[in-house]
Amino acid sequence: MQIKKSFWKPAVIGLLIAVISGGWLLQQGGHGNVYQQSRIFQDVLRTVSDRYVEDIDPAELYDLAIDGLLEQLGDPHSTLLRPEDYSELRLSTTGNYGGLGIRIDQKDDWITVVQTLPNTPAERVGLMPGDRLIEVNGESMRGWNADKAVGVLRGPKGSAVDLKIMRIGVSKPIPVRIVRDEVHVAYVTAFMYEPHIGYIRHQQFSAHSADEIRAAIEVLEEQGMTGLILDLRGNPGGLLEEGVAASDIFLKSGTEVVETRSRVPDQNDVFLAEHRPVNPDLPVVVLVDGFSASASEIVAGALQDHDRALVVGTPTYGKGSVQTLYPLAGGNYLKLTTAKWYTPSGRSIHRETDGQSHVLVMRDVSGAPGEMSASAEVFYTDSGREVFGGGGINPDLIVRSDTTTAVEREFRTALGEKLGAYYDAVFRFAVAYSKTHPELKPDFQITAAKLGELYAWLEDSGIEVDRELYDGSRRLIQRELGIQLATVVFDEKTALRRRLVLDRQVGTAAELLREGGSVAQLFALADTRQGDELPVAREQ
Repeated sequence: MQIKKSFWKPAVIGLLIAVISGGWLLQQGGHGNVYQQSRIFQDVLRTVSDRYVEDIDPAELYDLAIDGLLEQLGDPHSTLLRPEDYSELRLSTTGNYGGLGIRIDQKDDWITVVQTLPNTPAERVGLMPGDRLIEVNGESMRGWNADKAVGVLRGPKGSAVDLKIMRIGVSKPIPVRIVRDEVHVAYVTAFMYEPHIGYIRHQQFSAHSADEIRAAIEVLEEQGMTGLILDLRGNPGGLLEEGVAASDIFLKSGTEVVETRSRVPDQNDVFLAEHRPVNPDLPVVVLVDGFSASASEIVAGALQDHDRALVVGTPTYGKGSVQTLYPLAGGNYLKLTTAKWYTPSGRSIHRETDGQSHVLVMRDVSGAPGEMSASAEVFYTDSGREVFGGGGINPDLIVRSDTTTAVEREFRTALGEKLGAYYDAVFRFAVAYSKTHPELKPDFQITAAKLGELYAWLEDSGIEVDRELYDGSRRLIQRELGIQLATVVFDEKTALRRRLVLDRQVGTAAELLREGGSVAQLFALADTRQGDELPVAREQ
């Protein structure tokens, strides 16, 4: 695979960075008198700095001018990255950071450990889910939000942080010193969803994403996989190269993946698959939603245009542009949109921000056709199927995610302002229950007895819940408690399995793969579906 471009091009991973020279290009003619306009700008800046009613640091005025210039482009993806913003970008594109290895959330006004990651400093010193972080380096953490806590807890590898924690069942704070280490964020989670059907969730296209997906597929095939669910829901994208490389896993060598078009000549390119696919006959269902963007849409668009996979879910975000990262003084970077990309059929899926974009709904799981804009441009896949440009990738089969019943919605509505406290109480119950039941196995069942204990716990926590609504929402509460117990006791993979319970989109994908032994059969099934309600998953 030829690699030339990316959505983000941070120097730390060796990607090509374009460098811009400082200063204004002053010339006569063109779009007005540029020299005169620059003089006006300098005059305005000087006058505001000298005479505005409030004193403003001239450096801040320059920041305001830069932000205003980029905002007026009308492009939310072009922005100035300050050093701290660039650090976050590095994390998202490499998956590595210096820290403790914990997942945290704000619960009851305190930062609480939700999960400790394996082989990390937090696990080595014995931090546990449910631990409240009450003090860091001598400063109280009461009232902190998760973003503030993350900013303090992360730091260079080898540096130390002093914490005090409160633990359920321990009356006094526990002092803990943790030495930070490099932590790798796993963006790929894979397992056998059921016999013969593999499931891969991919959350971010960072460095080595394609290698991780390819390796996961090989492991699943060894476990008997004959059909794959590739879940790109909520994946905001990332590196262009990794989107191309992920498509390369499924497409024949020489197949077009994506084309970039720019007014900058060296950013016009066509990216081709170059490697042998892992299994050219493997039936694949790709799941997408409104938060699938950028590189996720490249993968979905390439596989859809080449009839390689059935795309299921709801229309994607519609980010069909490429950003280049330009280094500036002071550790700042300009992230600027420099190209648009097009799927193999030639369509742009970019959603314009002026309200003129169109979202095409092809067919709901109910079988009812949706609305289609008359101005949506028609394109064709390799086999002649119609696909449409603008407004994101439109799935071959629309399946909406909400599976809650009327009683379950009434239950949540009745909780009202206490809904957040309810979720916190379920989490605390899971922590307490896990401590008294060390025999729990990954396939544990949520029994009626467990639900009864949880109801009593809610009452003791001051959360009044109508018992009839509670009992009527049994399957929903089973799922929520199952997720919390799996998170506290086991790992991300076990917790994800529990999250997929009652997941209508995954259930639809699994049923299609059970019925269709080839990609062609998947398309035929999707085309003839008449809206039978689908079983989504077994209750746990």
